[in-house]
Amino acid sequence: MFAKAFRVKSNTVLKGSDRRKLKVDMSAAFPSLSADDLSELVPNKEEINVVKIYAHKGEAVTLYVLHKNPLFFELEKRLYPTVYVLWRYPALLPVFRTWAPVLQKLIGGADLMLPGVVVPSCGLPDVKPGSCCAVAVVNNRAPVAVGKAAMSSAEMHSSGMKGRGVCVLHTYMDFLWAFGDKSNPPSLPDEDDEVEDSNQEKSEVDEKEDGEYDVGKSMDEQQSSDETITDQICCGLEELSVTEKEEDQVEGSNGNEEENQDEQKTPQEEMDALLLQCFLHALKSKVKKSELPLLTSTFLRNHMFSCCPSGKQIDIKKSSYKKLSRFLQVMQQQNNLVQVKELSKGVESIVEVDWKNPQLRSFSIPEEAGVEKTAVQGGGEGEAQYHPPEITTLYSVSARLEPLFLDANKRKGAIMHPAEVRSAITEYVKKNELVDENNKNYVTINPSLCDCLLDKSEYQEVESLKWDDLFSRTLGKMQECYQVVFPGQAPVVKKGHIEPIDISVASRGSNKKVTLIKNLEVYGLDPAVVASALQHRVQASTVLQLLPGAKDRVLVQIQGNQVHQVGSLLLDHYQIPRKYIQGLDKASKSGKKK
Repeated sequence: MFAKAFRVKSNTVLKGSDRRKLKVDMSAAFPSLSADDLSELVPNKEEINVVKIYAHKGEAVTLYVLHKNPLFFELEKRLYPTVYVLWRYPALLPVFRTWAPVLQKLIGGADLMLPGVVVPSCGLPDVKPGSCCAVAVVNNRAPVAVGKAAMSSAEMHSSGMKGRGVCVLHTYMDFLWAFGDKSNPPSLPDEDDEVEDSNQEKSEVDEKEDGEYDVGKSMDEQQSSDETITDQICCGLEELSVTEKEEDQVEGSNGNEEENQDEQKTPQEEMDALLLQCFLHALKSKVKKSELPLLTSTFLRNHMFSCCPSGKQIDIKKSSYKKLSRFLQVMQQQNNLVQVKELSKGVESIVEVDWKNPQLRSFSIPEEAGVEKTAVQGGGEGEAQYHPPEITTLYSVSARLEPLFLDANKRKGAIMHPAEVRSAITEYVKKNELVDENNKNYVTINPSLCDCLLDKSEYQEVESLKWDDLFSRTLGKMQECYQVVFPGQAPVVKKGHIEPIDISVASRGSNKKVTLIKNLEVYGLDPAVVASALQHRVQASTVLQLLPGAKDRVLVQIQGNQVHQVGSLLLDHYQIPRKYIQGLDKASKSGKKK
C-alpha cells in the first residue's frame, strides 16, 4: 500500500477526547497491551498528530504520529501497528518468518507467498482470514512488514503451503516508514527453532511466474552458523537502505569517496542528483517569500531550469521520480523543505518554504551559477534573462497518407518537418515515374495519390496536379503540430496549433475597463513576473486568477485598457513575434497616439 508516495490531506493535533478514544480502540484491537504500554504509546502530556493521507491508489488512511514517527495507521476503521511500534513490541502480532531476500520483494509491493514462509517446529502462528499479522526475517524477531492473513493457518497447511499467505500493507523501507525517522530494525536474537524438512529441501529464493516464491537457501548453508546467517541478514538490510537517495547524496563523505561514487552513478541517479541540486539552488537564490504561493510548473520552468549547469538538461522522466509532483512530494515528506498544496482542483502550488532547513542552509551554489544574468532591456524589470522560444510548425503522418511515406520509413504518427514532407513526396513521384513527360510542372495522379489526396468528386476529373498543389494538398491532409524549443531545454512537440497570447479588454462594475492576458505559460513567461512588470510600467493594480478548466494556466488582470503597454512589453522586451500575439488591435486610441 505504501510502496509508492502518498498525498497528505491534513495534519492536526489529537484532542484529549480523541486521545482517550484511541486508547480504547488500541486496547480492543491489541489486548496484549497493558495499561502501561498504552500510556507509553499514547502519553497524556505529549503531542500526537493525526495525519490524513491518500495512498497512491486512492485509499483514505489515518496516521497517528508521535515524535515524528507513525505508530499506527487506520484503514477502513481498523488499526494496524507500524514497524516502529512492532520493534518495541515484537510479540504484539502473530509473526510469520521468511528469508532475508524475500524482504526485497515485499518492499517492492509484493505479498508474502506461502512457499516463502519458514515453518518452525512449533508450527505456524494461529491466524484467521483477515487477521492482522507481521512478517520477520529468520534469526531476527524484529518484524519488517505488517499485513492481513490471506487464509487461516489450517487452510495454509491444507493447501500444501502454496498460494498467498499474507496480504502486505506496510513494510520497512516503504514510504510510511520514510515518513518517520527512518531508523533500522533492532537486532533481536531469535530462538533456536528447527525448520520442517519440507523447507530444508528448498534451494533458492525466487519468484515464480504465478507470483509464488521458492525458498532461497539450502538448509546446510542456513545451519552453518548463527553468526553467518545474522551477517547475511544485516547485509541484506544494508543493501536495501541504499535506495534512500536524497540523504545519501547530500550527507558528506570525504572528497575522494564522493568522486568515486559519482563515477559509478547510473544515469537515473545522476538525474536525481541534478534535480536535487537545481531544486536547492532555486530555493536558495531564486524564490522569494513574496512569490508564494508559487505554481509548481512555474517553479520548474522559470526557477529550476535556470539553475541547471551549462551542458546539462533537466529531464524528470529520466529520474527515479518520473513526475515533478512526486519529486516535490518526497522533498516535502522526507526533507521538510517545502509544503505543496492543491489550491484548486488539479493545480499544485508551493505554499511554504523552510528557509532555515539545515540542508538548504548548508547548500552552496555552484561557482558557474554564481553570476546571475539579469534583464537590461525594456525597462529593466530585473527578472532572469528571458529568451523567446523557437517555434516550428511540423506535420504528423495520418493513416490515410501512410502509403506515400513508406519508402521514407515514416509510419502513422511520425512527426516531420515541411521540408522532409516535400523531400519524401518528391522521392515518391520520381520512384513511381509520375512526372508528366509533356510538362514537367505536373505530376500524374496514380491510384495511391488519388486515394490519399483527392476528394471523391475529383476521382474522375483530376488526372494530374502541379507540384505546388501536390505539396499543399499533402500538408493539408496531415495533422498539424508544433515544436517549442526553449534555450537549454529539450524540444517539446504538441499536436494542433500553438495558442497565441490572448489580450482582451473587459468591463467590470461601473463600466471600468480591465485588460486580461492569458496563455503566457505557453511561451515560458511567468504570469507573476509579467504582472509585476506591467504594474511598474503603468502604475495600476494587477490580479492573478486561475483559468477555469485550464490546468496550470493563470490569467493576468490589470486595471484600465493597457493593450498598448502589454503589446510593447511582449514585442519589445520579451521579443515575442507579433503573429503569436492576439488582440493588439484592441488598444485605445490614446494608447495608439503614444
